[in-house]
Amino acid sequence: MASLKRLGKRGFLYAVVSFFALFSAFPFFWMIITSFKSTHDLYTLENNPFLFNEPPTLEHLHHLFFDTLFVKYLFNTFFVGLMVVVITLVLAVPAAYSLARWAGRWGENLAICIFLTYLVPPTLLFIPLSRVIGVLGLQESLWSLILIYPTFTIPFCTWLLMGFFKSIPRDIEEQALVDGYSRIGAMVRIILPLSISGLLTVVVFAFTLSMHEFIYALAFISSSSLKTVSIGVPTELIGEFFEWGPLMAGALIPSIPVAILYTLFLDRFIAGFTLGAIK
Repeated sequence: MASLKRLGKRGFLYAVVSFFALFSAFPFFWMIITSFKSTHDLYTLENNPFLFNEPPTLEHLHHLFFDTLFVKYLFNTFFVGLMVVVITLVLAVPAAYSLARWAGRWGENLAICIFLTYLVPPTLLFIPLSRVIGVLGLQESLWSLILIYPTFTIPFCTWLLMGFFKSIPRDIEEQALVDGYSRIGAMVRIILPLSISGLLTVVVFAFTLSMHEFIYALAFISSSSLKTVSIGVPTELIGEFFEWGPLMAGALIPSIPVAILYTLFLDRFIAGFTLGAIK
């Protein structure tokens, strides 16, 4: 009886996990099917929308890469994401390290305040940040996004890295100092290699936020050649009617490197979040 009950619980658990796995994978399945379906197959109501009723085609990918500025959108997205990641690491790492090692109780309270700023809805900050961009003359420039996005990534990443740095024993640093390293040298050569999980979490978080952000990118960029994927695909590929094939292909392609990144570093990514949250 006990073994039957245990088997029933395990079966229920697997059923729930399978449901959520299929639910999460369905958008990717739908994007793949739609991206390679012919236009006639897509718009024929009698056809099964979940199968290839006609031979797959590359016409939507050809249209996306050769008839639109999609490649430019990808380059703009990569450039903005890379710059945001660099700025976030340069500012969040020393801030988190100093608060974790030297500030004591005051540093913990300050870390909570820093994290609370991340919880402020971006729409509330839209008007003052728009004013800042206007004063700096960065309208219609990718640098407006590069300036704005770190205001969202730095608070959370600082809070996350603080918990990670606290999990590293102080004795390791003290031994490095005894061996002749400076404080900065000990941080760079000892602490950062031990914090690779947290650093990878920061990189993935900052890059994906930059890739998917929509509100500020839509407000600050109107030139087609400067748009990122998040606004270029939905605004430039929708004309008199929805071009579902190119739209789904445009959504699928940017998600592939992110999915690969999450898959390759999943264990480190989970470790970064859990250590940052627990400590």
